[in-house]
Amino acid sequence: MAEPTQDTGRDETREERADRMWAELLQEVRVAQMGVQILFGFLLTVVFTPTYRRLGDLDQAIYMVTVVLGATATGTLIGPVSLHRLVSGRRVKPEAVRWAARLTLVGLVLLLATMTGSLLLILRVATDGDFVPFVVAGVVVWYVLCWFAVPMWTRHRHTD
Repeated sequence: MAEPTQDTGRDETREERADRMWAELLQEVRVAQMGVQILFGFLLTVVFTPTYRRLGDLDQAIYMVTVVLGATATGTLIGPVSLHRLVSGRRVKPEAVRWAARLTLVGLVLLLATMTGSLLLILRVATDGDFVPFVVAGVVVWYVLCWFAVPMWTRHRHTD
C-alpha cells in the first residue's frame, strides 16, 4: 500500500503524485500552447501586409514588442515539453513538475502581455477612439480576474 502524500488527501506516493500532476499540467499547457501559437502565427503575417507599411511609429513599436512577447510566450509554454524530454528517466519528475509549473505560469503572464499588445494594436488601427486604452484595460482586468484572481481566491478559500 502506498504511503499517503502529505496534504493531498490521496493515497499516492510522491512519484504517483508527480505523474498525476504532470499529466494535468500537460493538458493545461496544451490549451495555452494552442492559443499562443495561433496568435503568434497571426502576428507573424501582419508585417507582410500593405497596412503594416502605413502604420505610424508607435503602432509599429507596439507590433514589434507584441511579436517579441508572442515569441517568448511560445517558447516558455513549449518549455515544459522540452524539460520533460530532457529529464525523462532521470527520476526527477517531482522537481520537473515544479519547474514546468513555473514555466507555465510565466508563459501565461507572457501570453497575457501578448494578447494585450495585440488587442491594443488592432483597436488602434480599427478606430481612432480615445476609449481604446480603457477597453484594453478592461479586457486585461478580465483576464487577470479569470486567470489569476479567481484561482488564487479559490486556492486561499478552499485549502489550508
